[in-house]
Amino acid sequence: MTQTGQREDESPRPVARPRTAVLAERIPIRRIILVTLSILITAGVLLGSWKTLTLSEGRISAAGWRDFLVFGVALGSIYALIALGYSLVYGILLMINFAHGEVFMVGAFASYFVAQSLETAGLLDRNPVLSILILLVTATVASMAVAVLLERVAYRPLRNAPRLVPLITAIGASLFLQYTAASFFGSNSKGYPSIPSLEGTWTILGIPIAKTLMVTIVAAALMLVGLTQFISKTKVGKAMRAVAEDKEIASLMGINVNRVIVTTFAVGGILAGVAGVMFALVFGLVQYNMGFIPGIKAFTAAVLGGIGSVTGAAIGGLILGVVESVAPVLLLAGIHVPAPNQLRDVVAFSILVLVLIFRPGGILGSGERERG
Repeated sequence: MTQTGQREDESPRPVARPRTAVLAERIPIRRIILVTLSILITAGVLLGSWKTLTLSEGRISAAGWRDFLVFGVALGSIYALIALGYSLVYGILLMINFAHGEVFMVGAFASYFVAQSLETAGLLDRNPVLSILILLVTATVASMAVAVLLERVAYRPLRNAPRLVPLITAIGASLFLQYTAASFFGSNSKGYPSIPSLEGTWTILGIPIAKTLMVTIVAAALMLVGLTQFISKTKVGKAMRAVAEDKEIASLMGINVNRVIVTTFAVGGILAGVAGVMFALVFGLVQYNMGFIPGIKAFTAAVLGGIGSVTGAAIGGLILGVVESVAPVLLLAGIHVPAPNQLRDVVAFSILVLVLIFRPGGILGSGERERG
């Protein structure tokens, strides 16, 4: 037998693998961990809720839960307005504009100085409707200008760069805007002038609702309806959808991609400006870093709803606002945690972590991880 024949006769023999290694590969370890985590979370929610609802002392009344719910809807409306800006930009450029919270902050500060002038002139008391319109126009113009400037200076030169580069740039732009505001306006909180006509409550369907909260909810609803109509009915909105689908094909069809992207940032800035005024009216203050935490929470809302989806951003914002308002008291008051409302941020960011673990695509997303 020749050497060639010997080589042809030789065939690779399968190497025996340890039985423990084979069993380890067959056991769905990730699924087991997720199921265990789900059981623990469910048990914790049920136990905390049961203890809170059965408190013998300090039990929260139905009116108290109603107030928590209304405040959560108003807070969620603000988150939804900011989250829409994240979703619009991500839908077009597939990037997270982490400076969007500072766009929101600029609008609030711009309206603050105008509100001071209106208060001095007595217009806030004499004509509240006109005053609110002036504040909204001021905030939206300021926020839109900053958003467009960010796109032109910080993001457009990096449009073809790896995704990590615009992300780091966005974080840098966020810090730059924060500390620029601190340099010009100071680092202390500033009291936002109140509008006398928005003090007190309105009774709607037998439910007393604070006027500022009701104005916030209505303003957010109107902006959402307007945005939906703008995207679905106008030529610019259709162009935005085309660019989100495929930039190159949209460009070949005669769509000015740069103009559409600028329009997207401008629309996001307008929404952030409205959110800034509503936030200032509800909480009564402005500060140089006021956009950071709401911006991150709005990003959480966008991820929760399905980032890139307008409807998902609105749903995610409302869910996050309600859960953030109700959950700390519902889950923690029964186990005697002091000041549970101070743990709202923990609840919000826990939701972000859980969504990324269980459904990365969000409520209206595919639920699948993005492939690199």
